[in-house]
Amino acid sequence: MDLRKLKTLIDLVSESNVSELEITEAEGKVRIVKSEGVVQQFVAAPVQAAPVMAAPVAAAAPVAAAPATAAPAAAAAAEGHVVKSPMVGTFYRASSPGAKAFVDVGSQVKEGDTICIVEAMKILNEIEADKSGTIVRVLGENGQAVEYGQPLFVIE
Repeated sequence: MDLRKLKTLIDLVSESNVSELEITEAEGKVRIVKSEGVVQQFVAAPVQAAPVMAAPVAAAAPVAAAPATAAPAAAAAAEGHVVKSPMVGTFYRASSPGAKAFVDVGSQVKEGDTICIVEAMKILNEIEADKSGTIVRVLGENGQAVEYGQPLFVIE
């Protein structure tokens, strides 16, 4: 199951009155159970698909921290356009450890310019600016894990 779809399902269960959700698809079965305000996830998959399904289980653990990031996102949205992480992974400001950061506060960017990298499953994904303007805030910490939809930059 796609990580984005899984994250959406977890968010829907946590924000609704539904206490349990189970979905069966070709690649496996996902069961999400909410108990005492905490969302728990159980994944059962066919034997050959087990290594593929292991990543979503590990990624589901930080869900409890998601409400804490909602406040900075709301504050940042009031200041300008927020560039959010399109995936779960590790945030990097430069192409290699010794390289100069793609952008800093005050950098002018055009739509389509690479502003950072999010590494997911050993693949380096270049994240591009989706709006032209000036970087006014860098919200991600270099080398830190980021969640899907987590604010990374503010552009004005």
